[in-house]
This record gives sequence, C-alpha cells and structure tokens, in this order.
Amino acid sequence: MRMQLLSWCLKVCTGLCVVALMACGGGSSSAPDFVGSGGGISTAAVLCSLSGNNTQNLVYSNSAPGSSPTTVNENLSFNFSWTCGGSQRSFTGNGVPNHDVTGGNFATKVSAQAISGSVTLAPAANSNVMQVKLPGYALNTVKLDPGTAGTCTNTASSALSGCNYAGGTGTWRMEALGDPSVSPWRFDFGTDTSNAHVQPNGQYHYHGMPTQLISKLNSASATSMTLVAWAADGFPIYANYGYSTASSASSALKEMKGSYRVKTSPDAGRPSTSSFPMGHFVQDWEYAAGSGDLDECNGRTGVTPEFPQGIYHYYITKSYPFIQRCVKGTPANWANMP
Repeated sequence: MRMQLLSWCLKVCTGLCVVALMACGGGSSSAPDFVGSGGGISTAAVLCSLSGNNTQNLVYSNSAPGSSPTTVNENLSFNFSWTCGGSQRSFTGNGVPNHDVTGGNFATKVSAQAISGSVTLAPAANSNVMQVKLPGYALNTVKLDPGTAGTCTNTASSALSGCNYAGGTGTWRMEALGDPSVSPWRFDFGTDTSNAHVQPNGQYHYHGMPTQLISKLNSASATSMTLVAWAADGFPIYANYGYSTASSASSALKEMKGSYRVKTSPDAGRPSTSSFPMGHFVQDWEYAAGSGDLDECNGRTGVTPEFPQGIYHYYITKSYPFIQRCVKGTPANWANMP
C-alpha cells in the first residue's frame, strides 16, 4: 500500500522536490474516506488532490440588526479544490461549508465567496513567531479566523453596555468562545455547533473546533488523528487529538491541550471581573510553556498519519486559544487580510 501511495504521488506531483513529494504522500493505509466530498477521496489523497462539489443543508437563525430573527433553511452549493504544483499547494472554492450548519444565530446570511490562495509545499519553522489574523484554511475552503473585531471599553459593565461586537474604540478585545475550564460566558457571537458564524459579507468561518467538518473527514476521529486544514505557512493543522508521545505513532492518542492560562490578576484598566470574569478578553490570557501539550502557536513537532517521518504541525483545541493566533513559518500574504 505504501508503494501504491508513493506511485500515486509521483503521478499527481510530478516535478516536485523531495520535500514536496513527502508532503504529497505518506498517508495511513487505514485512512477513512472523505465523506461528502463528492467522490470519497481518502485522506492520503487530501494532501495533493482534493475536490468537492455538491449542496449542503444550512439551518440557522438570521438576526439582522434592527429586525426580528428569522429561520433560514436552505440548500447552498459548495465547491472546493486543492492541488499541488511547482512549490505551492493551491486552493480555490466558495467557502460554503460542506457540512450541516445548525444552531447558529447569524447577523448575515451565509453566501458564496470567491476563495483562492496558496501555501508553500516546503514549510520551515523559525525560532521567531509571527502573529496572523487568518492562520489557515480548512479543507473545504472555510477560513480559520479565531479573533473578533469586538471590543469593550474600560468602563464596560455588560456585553451590551460599553461593548461593541462589530469593533468600536475599546481596548479590551472580546473572545468569541468560552474555555470551559474558566468562568461562565457572557458574550454571544451566535456561533453554531461547529463554532462558526458569519461575517457581514456573508463569509462563514471557524472560531474553534469545526465539529461537523471533522465528522465528514473522519468517522473515527475519536481514535485517530484528523487533518482538517493547512496553515498560512504551509504546515498541517489537526483537530483535537494527537499521539501522547509526539515521536511515536504507536503511542496512545490523547486530547491536545493548549499551553495558555488566565492571568492571576487582571491588567490595569480592565473592566470589572464581576461583570466579565477572567478569560473573556484576549488580554486575560498568557502563554505558560509546559502547562499544556503545545507551544505558543498551538503546535509541536511529531509524527502524524500523513507525515510518518515527523513534521511541525498545529492543533485546533477545545482549550484556549482554540485556533492558533500565530505561525512558526513564513505566512502567505493572505494571512493578515480582512
């Protein structure tokens, strides 16, 4: 099976360097099919050749400002494609999720977008980290956008008094998701069961664990690693589970935990913790090396099903920062676009 995968990769990625070739093959022979991609492509093929074109049912509430909430129940067409060529892994699509959308309360209806971009096939991790707005794109071309534009002022007393979900002039940056290990959550960004919602232009995007996408990609996601996205610097992004010993694929799987914690005391000028318990704002969090499984960019170096020789890779976690806010390699030019 290994030789078959290498042969397949040679056909798909003819002319790529050795590093790029390794990035095309190496998938587990037991990797499950990508259900719902329009063709049942295994995750071994996800690395250099993946496409999907179908329709998906979206059911959510639309609460446009100044109007009463209405239920949206419609089918939207999705399409996406990933290919390898030269030194780049390229993607195109319309950003419509290829999975059910349920439980969301969106200010704007989901709409198709014109998505395109590329990442390097030969990423290199640096000693320095770079903060990015868009750390990556999921395999269905839905973007990963963990931050928010929302802010609160120093004198904010509630989510509706002194806070602006769309931006504002406040210093304190609002988090869309709550970490279950900290206080009860006060902000409501209307995220759905895949921790996603919609921007004013209708673009659907993930703030945290893309639950429904994981189910589409891997029916055994609780017992095997799941590749869900490519980062802006070209490294792979996995969801939730990794090997307990990073260098051993025979070690038990464990849920990955980020290495961030809430600060012991609030920063000067912060709104009252009685109104907003610690954890609600970006500034409430600090990286504490060794407190979790991952580094400051929610990543580590180790083996994965797709990269059995080992590679630096990121994780989406249930704990803060959910989706990484920085990258270790050189990011593509789209990484800090609106």
